Parts: sequence; structure tokens; C-alpha cells
Amino acid sequence: MRRHRTLAVLALLGPFCLLFAGCFLAPIGYALYQSLLKVERSGPLGLGSDRSVFAGAANYAAALRDDEFTGSVVRVLLFGVVQVPLMIVLAVVLALLLESASARWVPFFRSAFFLPHGVPGVIASILWGFLYVPGISPIVKLLDDLGLQVNFLSSGTVLWSIANIVTWQFAGYNMLIVIAQLKAVRLELYEAAKIDGANAWQLARYLKLPMARPAIVLTTVFSIIGTLQLFSEPLVLRPLTVAVNDTYTPNLNAYTQAFVNNNYNLAAAEAVLLALVACVLSFGFLRLVGRQEDE
Repeated sequence: MRRHRTLAVLALLGPFCLLFAGCFLAPIGYALYQSLLKVERSGPLGLGSDRSVFAGAANYAAALRDDEFTGSVVRVLLFGVVQVPLMIVLAVVLALLLESASARWVPFFRSAFFLPHGVPGVIASILWGFLYVPGISPIVKLLDDLGLQVNFLSSGTVLWSIANIVTWQFAGYNMLIVIAQLKAVRLELYEAAKIDGANAWQLARYLKLPMARPAIVLTTVFSIIGTLQLFSEPLVLRPLTVAVNDTYTPNLNAYTQAFVNNNYNLAAAEAVLLALVACVLSFGFLRLVGRQEDE
């Protein structure tokens, strides 16, 4: 029986473990391996054969000395400090409105709010790109008619134009996660609170928000990680404005190093550093939340 049980466990977990190792662990290990190498070329002017040699932490030092890479990291951190709280607050507000007792057309609005998430990020960036470009954008034309000169693709506003695209695309997704958490709350708690005289605001503040806390924490962690992975939006908007260059975000910088400059080792080091920053921020946020719960 023990042997059959072991075989059953292996049969159930084996495919998952193989896919997890092949699609997740192996790429991470290969990126770490590549980040520790460098290419040496022989011959006059480096036109001879090349070979990979051990470089230690040289690629990491080069990445940290690169002002464009560190500047891109600071840029996405600023992006996250502003965009992540706004999106989470919007998602929570939408979830509370749809779960209120007086809400109507809940299935329609729930689907409408979630629909932008079904649009691929590249397509969403193209759609919003048309709405940002002067001359063809109805939004820019309307603002011009009102006497407001707004350039959504200037160096001072393009980062927040990207934030608008991300918020439009993921607020509905985060809203559904919060709604799923609220659906897990027993109806008896709501009924008891109403019997005690709690109004809609008190229900939301003292019952729904505390019950939705795990979902809010989860969506915040997802949003922090997604912020550091910002790639498709600036890549699509890059041909539309000079404010977005090849190194505007860390992922775009690593992509440029790998597939434009053919420096795969430096790109791997930047990817590893970015993963470390994501881990530090995510676990730091979780630890902060856990400490608050203990207090």
C-alpha cells in the first residue's frame, strides 16, 4: 500500500514538478549562470574567435555603474509609489460598490470593469497610443477646444500616461480578487451587523475592509511585481515619443542589452538584480503587513 501510495503521489505531482523545473527553475538557473560569464574576443580589433570566461560579479558591478539602468529602476519605483496605491484603492472601491446592497446591474458592471484585462497589453498600449497622439486623438482635440494644451507623450507626462494604461487594464482584475474575498464572508456577519444598526459605511469600514485584507495584500504584492516588470507599454509607445528611449524601464534596458547590443551576460545580470529588488520589496511589504497584524 505504501508503494502504491508513493507511485500515486509521484504520478500526480510529477508532471507539475517537471514543468515547474523546466519552465521556472531552469531559466532562473541559466540566467544566474550567464550573469557570471563574459565574452572575450581574440585577434586584431577583437575580430577573431570569441569564448565565454568566468567574470564573477563584474556584470553586476557594470549594471550598478550604469546610470541608465539605475535611473530606470528609480523611474519604475516612482511609478509604483504613485500607481500601485491608486489602482488598489480604485479596485477596492469598485469591489465595495458592486457588493453593496443597493448595487444594480452587478453582473454587467463586473464584466465591464474586468473586460480591459482581457485585452492584451500590446493591444491596450496601441489603443491608448492613438488616444495620446496629437492630431488624431479625440481627447487631445477636446482639451484643445477647451483651451487646455496637454501633451500626454511629453517627458513629464508619459510615465503617468503609461500608469493610466496599466490602471485601466488591471484595476478590474484586482477588483475581482477583492470581490472573491468578500464573497467568502458569511452572510450572518452582515445580518448581525445590520441588526446592530450598522449602516453601509460602517459595514464597509469595520467589516468588509478587514475581511478583504488578505485579498488587498495579495493584489498589492502582484502590483509591486508587475510594476518592476513594466515592458510592453513603453515598448509600444517608444515610436510615438522621444521621451521613451531604449532604456526607459529595467526590462526594456535588459532587452536592449541582450537583443540590440548582443550583451547577454549584462542583460542576465540586470534581470537577476531586478528579480532581487522585486523579492526585497514584496517580502518587505509582507513582513510590514504581518508586523501590523501582530500589533
